[in-house]
Amino acid sequence: MKIVVASKNPAKIEAVREAIMGYEILKEAEIIPFESNSGVSDQPKSLEETIKGAINRAKFSFKDCHYSFGIESGLMSVPETKTGYMNFCACAIYDGSQIHLGMSSAFEFPKKITKIIHSLEIGANEAAHRLGLTNDKKIGSSQGIIGLLTKGRVTRKDYTIQAIRMALIHLENPELYR
Repeated sequence: MKIVVASKNPAKIEAVREAIMGYEILKEAEIIPFESNSGVSDQPKSLEETIKGAINRAKFSFKDCHYSFGIESGLMSVPETKTGYMNFCACAIYDGSQIHLGMSSAFEFPKKITKIIHSLEIGANEAAHRLGLTNDKKIGSSQGIIGLLTKGRVTRKDYTIQAIRMALIHLENPELYR
């Protein structure tokens, strides 16, 4: 069995590898990283745009495989938050005919990051670097901003695994999602 991960980001690839280990039908799958365009902005700013990015990645990368996994992090509007937004991860698994969606837990970026994302139209990782919160320009490929904020208690891989496992519910229980 082959699974294409629509990214070359190590955090996303390792999240897929770790998540599928608990699934008998997937644990022996060959993981193939494939750089795929999301078709949305570098920093999605809505639930709809983030999900569209995950779906686009999954569909664009579905080549010579059983499943393709599109993973996209983005902001969604959430009332009563300090910034009006929370960051989350969406996973879209494509089997050639259907999309299976899952989402992670969500967290709020610091106000300065959210403000700079919206005013300068840049991604969260670049915003965190510009604000001096990290020297790691590729923090999104390692612990992520969530790792920085939780002091390593929750990493980008952790919350990506959550989204993957939520999407895998559909594959593990197909009779319930027809």
